[in-house]
Amino acid sequence: MSVHAINPALPSRPGLTVVRDPDDVERTVDADIFRSVFRRHAAGVVVITADAGNGPVGFTATSLVSVSLLPPLVSFSIATTASSWPTVHRADSLVINFLDAGQHEIAGRFATSGVDRFAEPTRWSRLRTGEPVLDEAPSYLRALVEHRFAVADHHIVVARLATHAERREHEPLLYHDGRYATTDRPS
Repeated sequence: MSVHAINPALPSRPGLTVVRDPDDVERTVDADIFRSVFRRHAAGVVVITADAGNGPVGFTATSLVSVSLLPPLVSFSIATTASSWPTVHRADSLVINFLDAGQHEIAGRFATSGVDRFAEPTRWSRLRTGEPVLDEAPSYLRALVEHRFAVADHHIVVARLATHAERREHEPLLYHDGRYATTDRPS
């Protein structure tokens, strides 16, 4: 997967015209179409961790979105049926752990149901404020939950960013076409 940028120093190309293929047929978006379309949409991978007093929970998310700069807000979605939802529903704060290109095992572990995600080999600790944080995450954001909105079979959580730690430079972990990937930076 490559990420390319437009170079404003290059001469502009003439406007492109989209010509509809007569074989293009619009179809109703059902669950299979929805999955197929979004498999082609590359998304950053994070692990969101929280503790509402009954022990740490965490889950892999590809739905993290910046919402506002002032105040600094982000959002993500979580299935109402997710094992982490009861804790996220009650938690006042959480941690967004960013993963690097080589951490697909961590992403996979936190995406797997029915396992103790915080058992070995997961290395984790608590922030001074009590939230669980992944020790190997190259950076993280601590956030205070401001809103939870029920939307179909999910909830959208909006959180205000409180603190940030950048532990090391890293290439991002992405999810694309059903597998973990990263950017291919040109030299």
